[in-house]
Amino acid sequence: MSAILSVEHVGMRFGGLTAIADLHFDVKPGEILSLIGPNGAGKTTAFNIMTGFLKPTTGRVLFEGRDLAKTKPNEIARLGLARTFQRTSVFANDTVLDNVLIGLQRFGEPSLLERLLPTPRALALEKETRARAEAIIDMVGLSARAHEKAGSLSYGEQRLVGFALALAIEPRMLLLDEPVSGMNASETQSFVGLVRKVRDAGVTILLVEHDMPMVMEVSDRIVCLNYGRLIAEGTPAEIRNDAAVIEAYLGKSAAKLDLKEAANA
Repeated sequence: MSAILSVEHVGMRFGGLTAIADLHFDVKPGEILSLIGPNGAGKTTAFNIMTGFLKPTTGRVLFEGRDLAKTKPNEIARLGLARTFQRTSVFANDTVLDNVLIGLQRFGEPSLLERLLPTPRALALEKETRARAEAIIDMVGLSARAHEKAGSLSYGEQRLVGFALALAIEPRMLLLDEPVSGMNASETQSFVGLVRKVRDAGVTILLVEHDMPMVMEVSDRIVCLNYGRLIAEGTPAEIRNDAAVIEAYLGKSAAKLDLKEAANA
């Protein structure tokens, strides 16, 4: 199966510091792939390269064959690649509904004349856009909060508003940056179900996340970085038992003990 996103031998240097070195992997259509690694592993840099916010020093990232380093951010969104951010990125003084309506503006707006003198076309477009927004809000579980200001919601709920904004562009691929950060256990479990629902609707998902139980539960495949290098790639079961991954998270001496205990179990 052809990859929807290909990371081809990407390297990234900041002055004399190598943040990413020869990173390479593919994301297949319709899968949930997680990018993990200990603090300082290069996950955020890799994520920003994959979303077109940074241009790699070497290599390239292709989305459906198109080089993202040569594509403007607004064009990337039109191609169907959307992202969320580590920190909440909502319009705090607007309602949840208005937030999503803002995200849906790319589907076309009435002309100035139609705004001054509403035409049947403008009224139909407004009704259709509102219905889309309400459907997205219902999908993320915020229908009861639709008319409240986004800034008044809990941090976890604001994360869901950001997720709804990303869904508003009807992406073919969604990149999630620590999506369950700030969520409690119940919210995290609900979010796992939401991610699966979105994937089942045909959206490919790549996520960067520190919550390992969540990653192991939701992922089809996992890619692990350490010191900017790819150290492991495989299913959750393979990653969970990978010696290099255990060492990266626990340290060399602790990893030896952990593997020894696993062998004796």
